[in-house]
Amino acid sequence: MPDEPIRYLKEGGQGEITEKRSRFLATLQPVTSEEEALLFIEQIKKRYWDARHNCYAYVIGDRAELCRCSDDGEPPHTAGRPMLDALLASGIRNAVVVVTRYFGGILLGTGGLTRAYRDAVTEGIRHCKTLDKLTGIPVDIVTDYNGIGKLLFLAGNGSYPVLSSDYGADVKVSLLVPPEALNGFLSALSDATSGKAETEIKDPVSYSLDGSEVILL
Repeated sequence: MPDEPIRYLKEGGQGEITEKRSRFLATLQPVTSEEEALLFIEQIKKRYWDARHNCYAYVIGDRAELCRCSDDGEPPHTAGRPMLDALLASGIRNAVVVVTRYFGGILLGTGGLTRAYRDAVTEGIRHCKTLDKLTGIPVDIVTDYNGIGKLLFLAGNGSYPVLSSDYGADVKVSLLVPPEALNGFLSALSDATSGKAETEIKDPVSYSLDGSEVILL
């Protein structure tokens, strides 16, 4: 069984919730380093300088190698940690989120704050464009025109993205095949083309699918 895919932000976004008249505005941005995350946090603090709190969390690295969060004056562990937990639970990596709070005059208590900051991050993610980070093995295939229909059937049946195709004297097609499906695909291709298809297996790559567009990472 393959691991759950990592998600990342193709586009950041902003979402807002209101809890007992307090506004919680979550702003998310993709980042690739801690320096980028800290710069974004400072930009948001300047933008919302009049807010009571600008709490933050960020996750750097596919395996969440670097995680940081801040309560920014809220009671300990009621803001930054719930925000970080929401980010981690979503599977999103290489991202920073700042939740700006405008106090509404009613105290929420520690439980209320924890839920509000967590829910604000979840709402912010809903307004972002996210993509799954997948792993595929590029397979270059050369076949004759008798085999192309069978090849494309196998590709479509397995939902294997087509990287490129070239129709000349022979047909050359490059597919991305999941590692766990590679042996089965090669066996099915050999059977379908009576062993006439030539294949070249390349090193695994990371990619995402944005609709039908393949984005190599």
